[in-house]
Amino acid sequence: MENFVILDIGSNSVRMAINEIENDGSYREVKRVKNDSRLSEGMGREKILRPAAIKRTINALENFRNIYQEYPNIHVKVIATAAVRQATNQATFLKQVRDKLGLRVKILSGNQEAYYDYLGVVNSIKNPNYILVDIGGASMELVLVQNHKQKNLISLPMGAVSLSEHYHLSDQIKALDLFDAETYVHQELHRVFWFKWAYRYPLVLLGGATRALARINQHRQHLNRSHKLNHYQLKQHQVLKTFETLISRNNLQRKQISGLESDRADIIVGGLLPLVSIINRINSKQVIFADSGVREGLINEYLHHLKARQKH
Repeated sequence: MENFVILDIGSNSVRMAINEIENDGSYREVKRVKNDSRLSEGMGREKILRPAAIKRTINALENFRNIYQEYPNIHVKVIATAAVRQATNQATFLKQVRDKLGLRVKILSGNQEAYYDYLGVVNSIKNPNYILVDIGGASMELVLVQNHKQKNLISLPMGAVSLSEHYHLSDQIKALDLFDAETYVHQELHRVFWFKWAYRYPLVLLGGATRALARINQHRQHLNRSHKLNHYQLKQHQVLKTFETLISRNNLQRKQISGLESDRADIIVGGLLPLVSIINRINSKQVIFADSGVREGLINEYLHHLKARQKH
């Protein structure tokens, strides 16, 4: 038996998942922890990781280390995504993590992140054809899935934190700022040539912003927190109505919305804007929420390698 520890350094949060892997290749999650460290906060156009954000992230990793060191026979895998991938001071951050924690970080390319998302959800989604949408803090990954197979994928450099900061979407939203943000998102999505093959496809959603969308609507439907997120579905009009509500309120008012975590209220509009743009572009009638993604993709890959080693 082995405990496989995944530390996922994202743009908005750092997550840890510990999975107990049995000798027969089966596994179960025994611990999951999240810390909203906002590593990408204040990066700006210069793409510089700020000292306060680095400190918050390293503190979170230290707390995680105190937890996973209590487990026997651990194998630790550390990944980083858009914030570290884009950072001009990436080397400084990686050195601090290595010096203070002894951890070596694998930086996923945008395409790798998208592919791991696909690996993480493909076995749990019944629909054969869909677009996988993962909206993070500083990037968005899209995967075209047809007949359960990944056909095209792309990573775009926009996310909940970066859009909210750059276009002033965190508090009371001005029409001009929203228009500028929509124009930018539209231009970026224009790069996704394969949308033309996915008209009216459902969207399978990953990422913190979309989880918040699910929780708001579950609360409206009087479903409690224990209600499963995986395979929960919303119709197009429900998504658009929720977005309309969010853009009509300032940050303080958004914090009062049931189901929305207060520390996400300032970035939720930036997080959902790309989703709304995709829905309108391909006239998607349905969104499906998935409670898996990159970390599950990494587990599946690791199990594949373990099996290959055992054969030899």
